Amino acid sequence: MPFRLGPLEIGLILVIILIVFGVGKLPQVGGAIGKGIRSFKKAQSGEEEEEEKSKTQVAKKTEENNEKKSDNA
Repeated sequence: MPFRLGPLEIGLILVIILIVFGVGKLPQVGGAIGKGIRSFKKAQSGEEEEEEKSKTQVAKKTEENNEKKSDNA
């Protein structure tokens, strides 16, 4: 038996979420869910590892440039 959500079920779920969290906290909850989904996708695609590598490379280049400037001065 496949699990399917129709428009009525989705609407009912949204109403329940609205009742539980209220109108005031709904944007905060949505933002938190969005951040969680983004971080999950980044972790799966390996972007976090690439970002760390690029930050390390930038730090090394900056350090090398600073050493060159101090040697020239």
